[in-house]
Amino acid sequence: MYVMVFVKATEDSEKGHFPEPWTSQMMEAMDRFNQELIDAGIMVFAGDMPIAQGLKPSSQGKRVAFDGPGRTVIDGPFAEARELVAGFWLWKVKDLDEAVSWVKRCPNPMPGPSEIEIRPLYERSDFPENS
Repeated sequence: MYVMVFVKATEDSEKGHFPEPWTSQMMEAMDRFNQELIDAGIMVFAGDMPIAQGLKPSSQGKRVAFDGPGRTVIDGPFAEARELVAGFWLWKVKDLDEAVSWVKRCPNPMPGPSEIEIRPLYERSDFPENS
C-alpha cells in the first residue's frame, strides 16, 4: 500500500524561519531518517529523486478555487497553520501499522510540538468494477 505522510505546519513553519542550531541538527537527523527509509525500501522515488520535501510557508503559495467552469486564484497566506502541510513523503508500506511504526521513529520535524499525518492512497481495488 502507498501512504502520503504529511508534516503538519506550525506557527513557526508558517513564519518561514527556525532557530539555529536547531535547523542544522534537525536537517542532519532528518537526513539520517530519510536514508533509513531509502535503505528499507520504504521511500518512493520518481526517477532518481525521492518523493519527500519540505514546503515553503503558505504566504508564498496560491490556491485555485473551482466552481463549475469558474476558477478563482487565492493568494496565501492561508488560515489555521495547524491545518496546513509543511512537508511530505510518499511511502510504500505493507500496511498502516508499518507506516505508524516508521513515523514514530522520525525526529520531531519542528522546534516545538508537532504532528505528522498518515493518509493511505486510493488503489484501483478500492473502486467498484465498471460494468
